[in-house]
Amino acid sequence: MSRILLGLVMLGCTVAVEDVQAFDDPITRLVNEKAGERCSGRVEVRHGHQWGTVCQHGWDLEDAAVVCRELDCGAVLDIPGGARFGRAGGEVLWRNVKCSGDEFALDLCERTLNYDVCTHSEDAGVECTGKLLAPTLLIQSRFYTYSAGEAVHFKCTAPYWQSVIDFHLYKRGVDTPLVTQRADPRQMTVDLTLSDLEISHQGSYSCLYRIHTKLGNSPSGFSPHSNFINITVLEIHTPQIWYNTSPEARPGWVTRGHSFNVTCSTQPQYPGGSFQLRLIRPNGTVRHSLPALAPSVTFTFSSAQSNNEGYYCCLYKVQTGERTFISRESQPLPISIREVDPVMSPVFISLLVSSLTFVVATCAILIVAKVYCKRASKPTELERESRTCVDNTYIALTIK
Repeated sequence: MSRILLGLVMLGCTVAVEDVQAFDDPITRLVNEKAGERCSGRVEVRHGHQWGTVCQHGWDLEDAAVVCRELDCGAVLDIPGGARFGRAGGEVLWRNVKCSGDEFALDLCERTLNYDVCTHSEDAGVECTGKLLAPTLLIQSRFYTYSAGEAVHFKCTAPYWQSVIDFHLYKRGVDTPLVTQRADPRQMTVDLTLSDLEISHQGSYSCLYRIHTKLGNSPSGFSPHSNFINITVLEIHTPQIWYNTSPEARPGWVTRGHSFNVTCSTQPQYPGGSFQLRLIRPNGTVRHSLPALAPSVTFTFSSAQSNNEGYYCCLYKVQTGERTFISRESQPLPISIREVDPVMSPVFISLLVSSLTFVVATCAILIVAKVYCKRASKPTELERESRTCVDNTYIALTIK
């Protein structure tokens, strides 16, 4: 105020002391004979150094809401006659007050001077809720991290009973409540459950309550937001599994003594995650574990032996605080350990090729020899014509 006065003086303005005091001091108050009732009473306004009342002619809920806001008294509960709060002194100063409900002080509203039209029996009164205190939000578990599909249970508590109608659970950044719970009469605490959690539910949450006011769903009937609680939601997917080994091995087989790899993969990844590989054998289960430093992790087995035979399954595990989240197991991957297949042995193939070559060469030689022998034993034309038949016996004659 001193800065404003200094500025006015520097501009050459004359400011009356009475006007300065009127600007500094409150011009609206609620007067009640009951001690401690600051937010309910007969409406009085100050004109200069004189306090007077306001006539209830034209007095409505919008006017009363401005008084409650100006005095930081919350929302309107009722507008009873001022006579209810005791006998008034002074004059009736204003009448026909007309507020839109958005003003932050009563003297900003339209009104007319009374001029002895109203009497104190027609004084206006207001009952406000009082300054609404923020509720308290608690989480009904020791954990703040959940997996998708779970439910988180909050508890919202109003600081005192005050005609609470309902409670609302809000996520920071979202204008509409995610959960609304109607309160029973005189109920101060309700449970607010957020079910079927999804990744989009991750964030900070607060609650507020709404009280019954004459203005219905007016924003002035809502309390401030409570403290905020942050929750984390994990979406754990079933990992995929596959294996790699020497190319000559049949599907599902690994050659004894050869190396093979089993790979586990999943998305998304979270801090503290790890992959576990489980080998199910007839005589027991073997587990291997590696930190999930990447979306895929490979388990390497340098020399396949009989104890590596069985069904392999992958799962993804996340450790956060006091909670452990484990995915479903992947589809089982059967792996059989087999000896070197003699059919596929390089030595056997070499011997087979050599044998076939020998057989083919031998057959070729025999065929050539047979053809040659046939040609050597065939008689000449002269010998065939010189033969005579004696008693069905051919005798070859020598021609000289």
